[in-house]
Amino acid sequence: MEIKIKSKNLTLSDKQKKAIAMIAQEVELEPGETLFNANTPADTFYFLVTGSLPYYIVVTSEHMPNYRKEYFVGYINAEEVFGISALIEPYYYTTTLRAEKPCRVIKINASALRALCEVDSELYSGFLKAVAKAAMERLNMTRVQLAAEMIDVPGKTTV
Repeated sequence: MEIKIKSKNLTLSDKQKKAIAMIAQEVELEPGETLFNANTPADTFYFLVTGSLPYYIVVTSEHMPNYRKEYFVGYINAEEVFGISALIEPYYYTTTLRAEKPCRVIKINASALRALCEVDSELYSGFLKAVAKAAMERLNMTRVQLAAEMIDVPGKTTV
């Protein structure tokens, strides 16, 4: 099966696409299926082929071991990269992703991708740009959600 990687934030040569296809697989996700959880090893890098995926920040407390709350932040949309923690040390996911609707993703083995990047500086540069752009977009979405939460609190004054 040929894997077609199409991303709005990443341009790859045919040779790079073929190399990545060797370490990737395309999978279908069903509603309710969790791709990864926050605070778990980031062993896979992803492209979303079709659909959209909500992602959540998970808050826990070392003082209250049973405390766990998820906060919706935003959506990963088709042709976007995600699981970017797979390329950023210490290689732990910082969010949880769970499908609401059917979608297709390309899963790329993170350690093999990092090894490819070690020998192909153009590939490495392209992935770093895509990761940086995705990180900034998600940071901005988080800021919007935080601002919205502050506005929605009754009796809360904003500065």
